[in-house]
Amino acid sequence: MKIAEVKTAQVQVKIDGRPRYRYNYVRVYTEEGVYGTGEASHVDSGWRDSTRDMAQLIIGRDPRDVDACFEHIRRRYIFRGGFAGTGISVLTGIEVALWDLAGKAQGVPVYRLLGGKFRDRVRLYVDSAHTDYSERAAEIRERGFTAVKFDLDDGQSPHKLDPWNWSVTPDEFKSIVDLAFEIREGVGSSLDLAMDLHGRYDATAGLKFAQALEPLNLMWLEEPVPPENIDALGKITHATQTPICAGENLYLRHGFRDLLQKQAVDIIMPDISKCGGLSECRKIANMAEIYFIPFAPHNNSSALSTIADAHVCASVPNFLALEFHRFHDPTWDDVLATDESVIQEGHVVLTEEPGLGVELNEDFLTSELPDGESLWQ
Repeated sequence: MKIAEVKTAQVQVKIDGRPRYRYNYVRVYTEEGVYGTGEASHVDSGWRDSTRDMAQLIIGRDPRDVDACFEHIRRRYIFRGGFAGTGISVLTGIEVALWDLAGKAQGVPVYRLLGGKFRDRVRLYVDSAHTDYSERAAEIRERGFTAVKFDLDDGQSPHKLDPWNWSVTPDEFKSIVDLAFEIREGVGSSLDLAMDLHGRYDATAGLKFAQALEPLNLMWLEEPVPPENIDALGKITHATQTPICAGENLYLRHGFRDLLQKQAVDIIMPDISKCGGLSECRKIANMAEIYFIPFAPHNNSSALSTIADAHVCASVPNFLALEFHRFHDPTWDDVLATDESVIQEGHVVLTEEPGLGVELNEDFLTSELPDGESLWQ
């Protein structure tokens, strides 16, 4: 079996007639007619050209050698982003497509090729940003979810010193802590609750928040400081009982090595469709397991990537929860050609279908394109 061609699709999905979500898909075709589809996230406008350039390095290779194809490209991109950033995110889209193709070629689900599954259902947590917490909690319970996350940071707070300063003023600190306690009271004690600071504070402020929120029994507090300094993050983690979560801005196993060795977080959250793909993130999760650190991937991509992520989450023992970012998106299920919802009772339910187990709804995606534009290019 040999790779014959690689194409890309870029779709801007509209909500109420206005462009909202941009999805970036990759499809790898073989000479034998089997193909696989993946998704890349957090890429810039040049991602399609980068995908085509990378594809030339694996034309003629066996797509079932997923890790070898991945490394063959990555090692040739050492001086062009082979360790982090957009280059790895673009390569991730190819990697996911290769896994889908490999599963189809073998007639088995991807999770079988990753070592099998520890669970049939993959739990999701609902990222709720700054929405009404009591109302959202009631909605997610009704739909079977057991975990939720809300944002605490506010870049427009009138109490900030200025837009660039990461220190926290007394009034800003009080308003954020009061909000956190209100959220916990509003959602109740039975839901797992996470809160996000988006790396907007310095180490002193981050520690003050983490310690002040200890009575709330949080699932985690996310990125109390920017991700660049692991020692600063570890200082907070080791000085509070509030679980600290980070990792969405790291890439590959190499990016997580120091974070794990220093046990600078309690929970890791790699973005699977951004930081290296299915095989790489399974390796990251296995690295975390030896430190008894749970794995809770970041995810704000489409339904295709969410299902791809679920194959990894099913294949590792230390999985905690996978992010779901589109609670009120009426187009969420439309991107896939399936009669059933991707999410059932707050979980992604895996099947025995080969590959990722789903196909894109090309009629819907094509309808979102400008007139006359072809989907795959």
